[in-house]
Amino acid sequence: MTDISERALVRAASDGDAAPRHTFGRGTTAMPLAAVPAGDWCALAQRTLEPNGYYLPDWELAVNASARGRTGVAALYAYDDAPSPALIGLMPVISLWRTYKLPLPALVSGHPYGTLCTPLLDSEKSDAAATRLLQAARSSGAHALVLRDVALDGVTMGAIATALGRDGLRLRVLHCYERACLDATRDGDEVLQNALGAKKLKELRRQRHRLAEHGTVDFAVARSPTDVAAALETFLSLEASGWKGRRGTALIQHDGDAAFIRRATAALAATNQCEIVTLRAGDTAIAAGVVLRHQGRAFFFKLGVDERFAKYSPGVQLTLDLTRHLCADPAITSADSTAGPDHPMINPIWRGRFAIGDVLIPLYGRDPMVELIDTALRARRSALDLIRRGVHAARKLRKT
Repeated sequence: MTDISERALVRAASDGDAAPRHTFGRGTTAMPLAAVPAGDWCALAQRTLEPNGYYLPDWELAVNASARGRTGVAALYAYDDAPSPALIGLMPVISLWRTYKLPLPALVSGHPYGTLCTPLLDSEKSDAAATRLLQAARSSGAHALVLRDVALDGVTMGAIATALGRDGLRLRVLHCYERACLDATRDGDEVLQNALGAKKLKELRRQRHRLAEHGTVDFAVARSPTDVAAALETFLSLEASGWKGRRGTALIQHDGDAAFIRRATAALAATNQCEIVTLRAGDTAIAAGVVLRHQGRAFFFKLGVDERFAKYSPGVQLTLDLTRHLCADPAITSADSTAGPDHPMINPIWRGRFAIGDVLIPLYGRDPMVELIDTALRARRSALDLIRRGVHAARKLRKT
């Protein structure tokens, strides 16, 4: 079964259709994500109101090309006429049916593998961009937008809320939590001292000295496309060697995911928007992480560790070095952990917090369909939370 928005977007994105021609400044609509003019998208990313490394074109297009369950995304877009035609708003979307199997007329933000879906708005024309994106959603046949994993208190959501308010509408928070972030304008050692305290840092130094018995401990940052490509293979091997590999969720275990991450990191490294950090003991890589960079913000995408070195806390050791590295970089002012709530590794180290969540954006006032969408989404989350608690309880029982 397919809802009205799915029909419109799939028709536009079908392989048999020619790429739609956008008409500068003549309204707003949707098009296949791959048809968004690359130069326009890159220019918008440089001017965007709020950084999002996961909606950089080189990242999101790679995801859309091959990542499992994340292909075939459409885009709501907005152009401005003056002083010359320019892309001022971009929001990757899929249908509610495809996302949650709910046959209701709503669009959902396309998930770019990283847990951040804040759309791109032109910093100088954010009001017009937000207004036109909402109109584009209405033109697609949607009654509501569901934005997943957005910064709730960020300036982008503020611009969207303002545009909604002019129509007498308000966004609704469906789910929220606090996520760890780093204030990279501070001294790295001071950040770690304040976060962990002298006793914990002493214990981590002891572990590092013990780790050095396996060879010189070295923290390396790969930045060039060639170095990033080599370091990525190390990261992929480490990720697959741990629990993600045992669960079958490591990137390298699926051809489409492996193709996406190789393409994306190479392309972003060419524009200094990706680096891979690696911690070694002698010749052995014991931890590695992928970091994206957009404007003044870093995004800690994923971490892989060699579990044979678990007693030395390899993930923590790498994050300590990464913290110092980011704080020493004048181009970086903050870092998003892109981690889930109460993450046991990153939360004690990066003590900054910001609100992240899912929001429902009604597109019409007093619309019974919006109430139905709201009720269905909240019921679905309640059911999933119940299942999740049951799974966690079962795992605890198995460990006893």
